[in-house]
Amino acid sequence: MTLSPAPHDGARPSLRETAYATLKSRIIGLDLHPGQRLVERDIATELGVSRVPLREALHQLESEGLVVLVPRQGALVAPFTRDDVEHLFEVRESVEVLAFRLAALRRSAADLAAMSAAVDSARDALARRDDAATAAANAGFHAVVVQACGNPLLQSMLAPLDARVRWLFHLTKRRDTHEQCEEHAAMLAAIEAQDADAVADLAHAHVTSGREPSLALAQTWASAPIDPVEATRTRNRGRQTS
Repeated sequence: MTLSPAPHDGARPSLRETAYATLKSRIIGLDLHPGQRLVERDIATELGVSRVPLREALHQLESEGLVVLVPRQGALVAPFTRDDVEHLFEVRESVEVLAFRLAALRRSAADLAAMSAAVDSARDALARRDDAATAAANAGFHAVVVQACGNPLLQSMLAPLDARVRWLFHLTKRRDTHEQCEEHAAMLAAIEAQDADAVADLAHAHVTSGREPSLALAQTWASAPIDPVEATRTRNRGRQTS
């Protein structure tokens, strides 16, 4: 695989932003797998950037839990284990439900339009049997709700989780996607009606109902225990950037 730069609208992105956006997209989309070594020299060459902006991008990805950096040795895509999935659901069951409640009270017309577009995109992708696009749209629905909650402190708390939630949606993209889409549609209806109690109940049920299926799926793809030092020490780079 060639790491072509991610598209960007508006002003020309910096080299760091290009490297960050491209690698983040590849990790979340599973083109780069949990535990896979990231060879700086190869990636820098493919992206047409120097090591400095690439390392800045890797540090930013590390802060989001997507990359593990080993001093003086290199980097690898962070392992994503069954325990990581369980911990993520424990947090989501609390703070994400609050975001839905607040979104019902504070949403704007633009927020509702964005949520509706995400639901429609998920349904369209589902009809095409495009698992990756369905996962991206479903994750996007949750991201729009967080934007609509109108609480900067809550948004800052949830920001580091956004990438992991999107990652989870891709890792579990073969869950019952029909059910997820219909649950999102029901939550959107409650948000449109500004029924905070109803959407909080729906959101809690939505998150908790996905916990056990996701944990079961995690058994099939979860990373084996990895020693980051050993993983970055190896010189066998076959398929490490593909």
